Amino acid sequence: MPKPFSFQRLVTMALALISLAACAQTSAPPPAAVNTDPARAQVVLPEPADPTLPSLILIGDSTVRNGRDDGQGKGAEGQWGWGNPIAAYFESSKLNVVNRAVGGLSSRTYVTSGHWERTLAFIKPGDVVLMQFGHNDSSPVNDTSRARGTIKGTGEEAESIDNLLTLKPEVVHSYGWYLRKFIAEAKAKGAIPIVVSPIPRKAWDDNGLIRRAKGDYAGWAEQVAREQGVGFIDLNEMAARKYDEMGKEAVMKLFPVVTPDERVHTNLAGAQLNAQLVLAGLKSLKNHPLVPLMKDDRPVVDASRVREEKPLNATLPSLLIVGDSTVRSGGMNGAFGWGERIAPFFDTSKINVVNHAIGGRSSRTFMTEGRWAKVLAQIKPGDIVLIQFGHNDGGRIGDPAMKNRASGPGTGPELVEDTRPDGSKEMVHTFGWYMAAFVNEAKAKGASVILLSPIPHKDKWQGGRDFANFAEWDEQVAKANGASFIDLTMLVSDAYRQLGAEKVEALFSDARTHTNEAGARLNAERVVAGLKGLKGNPLAPYFAKQP
Repeated sequence: MPKPFSFQRLVTMALALISLAACAQTSAPPPAAVNTDPARAQVVLPEPADPTLPSLILIGDSTVRNGRDDGQGKGAEGQWGWGNPIAAYFESSKLNVVNRAVGGLSSRTYVTSGHWERTLAFIKPGDVVLMQFGHNDSSPVNDTSRARGTIKGTGEEAESIDNLLTLKPEVVHSYGWYLRKFIAEAKAKGAIPIVVSPIPRKAWDDNGLIRRAKGDYAGWAEQVAREQGVGFIDLNEMAARKYDEMGKEAVMKLFPVVTPDERVHTNLAGAQLNAQLVLAGLKSLKNHPLVPLMKDDRPVVDASRVREEKPLNATLPSLLIVGDSTVRSGGMNGAFGWGERIAPFFDTSKINVVNHAIGGRSSRTFMTEGRWAKVLAQIKPGDIVLIQFGHNDGGRIGDPAMKNRASGPGTGPELVEDTRPDGSKEMVHTFGWYMAAFVNEAKAKGASVILLSPIPHKDKWQGGRDFANFAEWDEQVAKANGASFIDLTMLVSDAYRQLGAEKVEALFSDARTHTNEAGARLNAERVVAGLKGLKGNPLAPYFAKQP
């Protein structure tokens, strides 16, 4: 007669079943990949929204415009080309961004399918044409499925075929020949052609580095651009170098998780990264006409339009907030900073909340414009000062694009001379020097100081961390000068990871820097969480019982 089941045996069996179920879930393959570029796909391509404006016209393959340019209904985790997010970096009132790339095509089939002829009809003097081909050019020259390959190299050789797909005779040329065709015909219309090398695949060599295409399509693209005297953006090398810096784990997060493994098409985060690299490439081209048409995501806000705040009740202690537009944007273009949404977390019958942040400022310019002196004049014993800078402190001192905002790297005493627009000279200190000055001058007036690392960019929280240097310098200054430090970058990044890319996308008012109302509220909550986690938190008596 079989033994009855004991409670212990039942528990053991249950745990075993749970373990088996967990293993089954863990080993379950990722979802199947979506073929967004089926042969002979019918696509509707955009036209210039305002024919009176200049246009940036993109031609290429699915790494520029994927399928119907909709992420296949999977949101940020779907497949996206870099031509989609790049539009957000330009002023739509000044420039049309027209993404006429087609998935599955090579430089050859973009011509033979009629897409180039139809695109050429829109091109007018002053337009810019960005071309990126190569991923599909290595396919067979003649077969019954795609018949899209080109002759390798940049020469003038040609091959006459009876096309097995179209059932028509065709003369096939080299990859370089088709690029020269695009360049010559764009120039003939008065446009400015720019050649872009193809993005790298998600593949590593024996040394653990991303495989480059310098020996074939990236190298051939550069050769044609140099020979034709047109602009060239080496996206292949720029992206590969960036991937190497990020590391394999972070790079994996830039591609959809599907079966089979996706090695070519990026998700939205990967597309955004590639778009930024293309923008950097454009900016590196001497006197390029597109640069003035790019949005300034870090504008220097006109101070005359920003209300100066003062403590409402001089008898109460004050929480004074200092920073840039990620702390206060005032609703400009739908943007709000966390400092504008933090007051409800405090009992304002016990403490004033005073936001002195202003857009476009760095630690350096907040001091040199006299703004810190105004804050200092309000500080009294018992006050608390929150300071967040970094977004405008980067870059090279002396670079006109930095608008005399860049501070020196590090925390040391080094000085660098900068020339202002009026010709006067300024000795620029390090980021840490300015932050230490804020700390020590506020403490001298009896205040407590808390330094916060910058909020992360929209595209910098998934792989690695954003603002690593500034966080390190903030922490060093805080420790050396008796202030507190909150790694706000990671507090916000962790919250973004819990939300997922699609929901994070909805928290921003622009391409990557400024949050909207919802984003500002989330970041304010993260600041408060950081404050509550401080040892000996000076703000503990002032939190609202129910925000």
